[in-house]
Amino acid sequence: MLLKELLKDHEVILASGSPRRHRFMEQLEIPFKSDVRPIDEVFPKHLKGEAITAYLAKLKAEAFDDLAARQILITSDTIVYLNEKAMGKPQDHAEAVQMISALSGKKHEVISSVCFTTKNDQKTISFTTEVTFRQLERDEIEHYVATYKPFDKAGGYAIQEWIGLVGITSITGSYFNVVGMPTHLVYTTLKEMLSQ
Repeated sequence: MLLKELLKDHEVILASGSPRRHRFMEQLEIPFKSDVRPIDEVFPKHLKGEAITAYLAKLKAEAFDDLAARQILITSDTIVYLNEKAMGKPQDHAEAVQMISALSGKKHEVISSVCFTTKNDQKTISFTTEVTFRQLERDEIEHYVATYKPFDKAGGYAIQEWIGLVGITSITGSYFNVVGMPTHLVYTTLKEMLSQ
C-alpha cells in the first residue's frame, strides 16, 4: 500500500522551516503541516558523528509535549562532519569561506538524523553520505559565498548550488541526504510505523 493511503487517518507535523525539507515532503506525497518551535541547539561535547544529529533531532522533539493521538512529529538535524568535528551553519561571510576552505580538496561526511515521535512512541534513524570536493580556488569560494549567501546551510554550502556543480567530484550515499533529508528512509520508516 502507498504511504499516502496509510497516512489518511494521521496528521504529520514537520518541525522544520527548511524550504528544501518542505519540498521533499511534497515530492514524497506526504501531507504535512509545519510547526517550528525554538530550542537551543547545543549538544554535549563528547558526542561524535551521528550521535550528535540523533541527540539534536530528539531534542527538537522535546518541545512538542502536546501531541495528540494519530499525530506523527518529524524532527531532524544535519551536520557536515570533517576530522571528527561537526560543522553547523556559518554565522557570517568569513566563517562560510573558512568552512568551505576546510572542505576543499577533501572528503567529508554529511550526517542526518530524523526522529519520528508519536504520543506513545519514538524512533530515530540516521544516514551518512560521503562527499568529496576538488581543490577549490580562493576566488571560487569567495564568489560562491558572496553570491549565494549559504548561511542557513550546514558546512556553508548547498550541493545543488553552483559550488556543488563545479566543485564536487564524488558522492557515496544519498544525494538527497546532502540536500537535507534521507528521503528514502523517511518514506520507509513511516511505512513501517504505520504497518505495525
